[in-house]
Amino acid sequence: MERLSGMSLRRAFFLLAFCGLLAAAALAALLWTGCKAVASRYPLGGISIGIGGTITSLPSPTPEQLRLAQMLDITALLGWVLLPVMGLAVAGALFYRWKLKEPIALLLEGTRRVQAHDLDFTLPAVSADELGQICAAFERMRRELLKSNQELWRQGEERKRLNAAFAHDLRNPVTVLKGSVKLLQQDPSDRQALDRLENYTVRIERYVEAMSSIQRLEQLPVRTASVSCSVLRSELEETARLLAPALEVSVSAPDTGTAQLDHGIFLTVAENLIGNAVRFAHERLEITLALEERTLALAVADDGPGFPDQLLRSGPKPFGKTEAGGSHFGMGLYTSGLLCRKHGGTLRLENSASGGAVAIASLGINERP
Repeated sequence: MERLSGMSLRRAFFLLAFCGLLAAAALAALLWTGCKAVASRYPLGGISIGIGGTITSLPSPTPEQLRLAQMLDITALLGWVLLPVMGLAVAGALFYRWKLKEPIALLLEGTRRVQAHDLDFTLPAVSADELGQICAAFERMRRELLKSNQELWRQGEERKRLNAAFAHDLRNPVTVLKGSVKLLQQDPSDRQALDRLENYTVRIERYVEAMSSIQRLEQLPVRTASVSCSVLRSELEETARLLAPALEVSVSAPDTGTAQLDHGIFLTVAENLIGNAVRFAHERLEITLALEERTLALAVADDGPGFPDQLLRSGPKPFGKTEAGGSHFGMGLYTSGLLCRKHGGTLRLENSASGGAVAIASLGINERP
């Protein structure tokens, strides 16, 4: 059976058919011999002429014996016709049972489950023949379909989660806006209501821009160009001066060297990390730029309370608030992580042993000395 399972369908069928015909021929020969042996026991009739010319009448067969002899002759002849046909039929039945039944049943069951949108099964390898190869191809197709469905499901769940967060976080600002409009309808000179309208309108605008940025990042291309480390250092210093005018800021970067990177992605990541650190820093901010063999690493450290344990365990999430009651929607770190991954790098968050948070963004680059 093991040897037969490794044969091709054609070779297996020819082998079984040959064996069936061979067995049928052997049985037909035995049947012919048996019938002739039985028929030889019956008298044939006629005369016998002796040596001296003596003529002796032989016993004649009875009508019953004649009929039996004819039936034996017909049976012997039919054996040579019917037994090979039966041998081929048996060979065909064995061929179906040993080579076709199991893979066909597996393929039918697999097709039924795929039609029912059930891909949580495995199609086992049954043989090395053509049907076994079809089963293996079907299993590969099932795995790819399952992978695609899981990816589509993940994207759908992510989109639903983002939409749910979008609707949930817009609910309170919209409610405030409605109340402010009603107050203005009653008293158009209410300055507090006007200020509230302006503040909440800006808040909603920033939130919508954050949501739009996530949708764009999914298809954002990476366009690299040669940028010198001295230019990157000056930009980091200017960004820190604008975002953290009240903090003591130190910037450390190489004086020489260039790197192939997407300048826009680098600036976006730097602004996000510096802006996030400014919100929590007490007095000091440290920015370090390091050019390695295939990586540009940007580390931003502050002397604030450090990252929450939940954020360190699970990583940044879209719309994950880290400030109670604040206007920060947690998009900066999440967006930076996406940009780093698109640029062949990573975003790592950790807390310093001396206190404070450290965000380290790495971008994959092609260094030029």
